[in-house]
Amino acid sequence: MKAEPIRKHPQPAGVPPNLANYRDFSADFSWTSAQRQLSGLPGGGLNIAYECVDRHVASGAGDRVALRALAQGRTPAQYSYRELSELSGRFAAALAGLGIGKGERVFTLLGRTPELFVTALGTWKRGAVLTPLFSAFGPEPILARMQIAEPSVLVTTKRHYDRKIAPSRAELPFLKHIILVDGSGADGFQSLIEHAATDLPITQTTAEDLALVHFTSGTTGRPKGAMHVHGAILAHHVTARLALDLRPGDVYWCTADPGWVTGTSYGIIGPLSVGCTIIADEGEFDAARWYTILAEQKVSVWYTAPTAIRMLMRAGADLPRRFDRTNLRFIASVGEPLNPEAVKWGQRVLGLPIHDNWWQTETGGIMISNFASMDIKPGSMGRPLPGIEAAIVQRIGDHVAVREEPGTEGELALKAGWPSMMRGYLHEEQRFKACFADGWYLTGDLARRDEDGYFWFVARADDVIKSSGHLIGPFEVESALMEHPAVSEAGVIGVPDPIAGAIVKAYVSLHAGYVEGEELKRDILAHARRRLGPAMAPRDIAFTSDLPKTRSGKIMRRLLKARELGLPEGDTSTLERAQ
Repeated sequence: MKAEPIRKHPQPAGVPPNLANYRDFSADFSWTSAQRQLSGLPGGGLNIAYECVDRHVASGAGDRVALRALAQGRTPAQYSYRELSELSGRFAAALAGLGIGKGERVFTLLGRTPELFVTALGTWKRGAVLTPLFSAFGPEPILARMQIAEPSVLVTTKRHYDRKIAPSRAELPFLKHIILVDGSGADGFQSLIEHAATDLPITQTTAEDLALVHFTSGTTGRPKGAMHVHGAILAHHVTARLALDLRPGDVYWCTADPGWVTGTSYGIIGPLSVGCTIIADEGEFDAARWYTILAEQKVSVWYTAPTAIRMLMRAGADLPRRFDRTNLRFIASVGEPLNPEAVKWGQRVLGLPIHDNWWQTETGGIMISNFASMDIKPGSMGRPLPGIEAAIVQRIGDHVAVREEPGTEGELALKAGWPSMMRGYLHEEQRFKACFADGWYLTGDLARRDEDGYFWFVARADDVIKSSGHLIGPFEVESALMEHPAVSEAGVIGVPDPIAGAIVKAYVSLHAGYVEGEELKRDILAHARRRLGPAMAPRDIAFTSDLPKTRSGKIMRRLLKARELGLPEGDTSTLERAQ
């Protein structure tokens, strides 16, 4: 199933893409030469916070707006690079005053608030290690992650503490300090900041010093803590410029939750390292409000998720026409593969194609992308970033064989060694080693590469449906279903069948104005058969208004399957749910 390419979108006059010629740039690129884009710590070493804020102050850009924090019912709060530098320095000094040293872990349980930015930057300045958690987590996933990482400090709100931490406080003997952003006592965030020293130097860190632990949930087992180092900022900086086309002075909005890796890599580090103005909105999704933010904040680059795009699609094509989007020049998406229909909707309704890209918590940064200077093939992940070698491989015992033939399906693998590659899973050395073979990082995603070097997602290795000898990737089926005018979202699984081995079943959410019923089900099934043929098309459809998704927007197919078959649901800590 192929879609016509969308020709590269012309950039505004005087704003050529940062990556103008993919082939030439890739041929000349090296991470060693790219390192010169960063300053390094005075006296040697590398520190994420210094590159994000202090470097800009030192270069004379301290008065540029770094952060504009939005919250419904309140006046936006604005912070310059100089102010962020000073506040984060104070937080680092406050940590020092609490006896927190290099390498100790600081957890956050916060939304998209100014305190999150100050905490993150201050933690790195102190040489401590940051772990941001989803603010929607309940007590059990928080407890599990804390018991793995053993943080010394938690920064959160009184509400979160009372509801989610206090009941299990006795099980956290390693947690020395609770800092409440709305607290009024000595351990209140504002009090600590106000009484902290202003002249504490940044802790000397190297590129290989641990800076971040991001937890990610597998289909089985306990959460994995992917460890990332200060040197990862080189990949964050380069990919922010090349994949997101960011440049100093851009007004940039990343809608990702800070508890997800995108909310750190591209909600904080990448854009600040480039010198952008970040929009951080505390509010939840509302289509009219989002379009208002794009217009009123004059957003030029917007990074969001497929779930949000599908919800905007559901809100209709008339709504965005009421809002000024003349400043918006680039839209990107991540979280799960972006269905072709969503890419084309962006071009048709917003006047801009949506540039999908692919990466994982373990990769730390964008690895494959649809670039501003390239044609988009709707449904494709795009092409590898300069400095990234990607391949389709087949596992053979403890080794891999690279498959060079275009169109061959296999496991997506990356040649190990890029700066933001995880350095391990916390306390899980064997689990980490199992991700590598013959110098390749094995992603667990099945994909194919076409004759033009574009990569196409097929499925997670454990999502593939084997039906009557056919291997069926659920993403392709879901994309075909979404082409039906009634379908807003779809999740596809394999259901055991005594004859076929498995049959394809789809769970479908409808656009407003459509009514569930047998006639509509038959029409959607017929549409799928026409588009996919009888071997791949669903045999059955179930209507649902609430597909289970993670907070990062991924449809949890394994959870659909568990519910269908009455199996244990496993780790659901990242499931999107009301607070």
